[in-house]
Amino acid sequence: MTKIGTREDWLAARTPLLAREKEHTRLADEIAQQRRELPWVALEKEYRFDTEAGTRTLAELFDGRSQLIVYHFMFGPDYTAGCATCSSTADSFNGVLPHLKAHDVTMVCISHAPLEKLLAYRRRMGWSFNWASSYESDFNLDFGVSVGDHAHDAVPLLLANEVAAFPLLGDQQVRDSLPPVATQNADATGTDIAGYFSEGHGVGTFARDGSNVYHCYSSYARGTEFLMGYYAILDRMPKGRDENGEMWLRRHDEYDA
Repeated sequence: MTKIGTREDWLAARTPLLAREKEHTRLADEIAQQRRELPWVALEKEYRFDTEAGTRTLAELFDGRSQLIVYHFMFGPDYTAGCATCSSTADSFNGVLPHLKAHDVTMVCISHAPLEKLLAYRRRMGWSFNWASSYESDFNLDFGVSVGDHAHDAVPLLLANEVAAFPLLGDQQVRDSLPPVATQNADATGTDIAGYFSEGHGVGTFARDGSNVYHCYSSYARGTEFLMGYYAILDRMPKGRDENGEMWLRRHDEYDA
């Protein structure tokens, strides 16, 4: 319920909140340091991707820089369009690219769908960031954002903890009890529930030292919200996210419809 008060009432409530916000900022700095202190894991496979410039290895996706951030964009081989939520996230990517490059970071999206689907969708959305296809690669399986024939083995513990529905989608009771947003998201990509959840979204960071490539960090599901700038804004608005369990996000060319 909305509270109505005086300026003095507002200041009395704002002061302790400010202290908590500063505490949150300091905690975020500590967590960021913990991320940087994670051990690097050397990659033994030489992953190859289809790109607009031809076949490229993961090392070549760094584009000469020493750091790479990958957004695992949900777009499976059977999708007719990219995930609407991933699409809303990706709307902000073009603007940050020059700043990341200036700080020795390359950013790229990687999806499981064939390259021609990705590039056609990129044209529709008006984006220009680099997008690579892992259609003929184990990359998505190895990093837990695509489910193969053996779902129990393919999904790493981190992602299984975030998306517990993966191993259960064969259970009709589970499928019937999924929230409406799951069906809406599946319909928006032209797939059914099982097809939609055969892909996941996430973010991963990598480092390159000479010819060696290392995996440094990964996060999935709500762990990617730092890329969704509109949520940070809505969290500071009087009504907040105001979602009420409903799927309100659309592709940016669909809101008028």
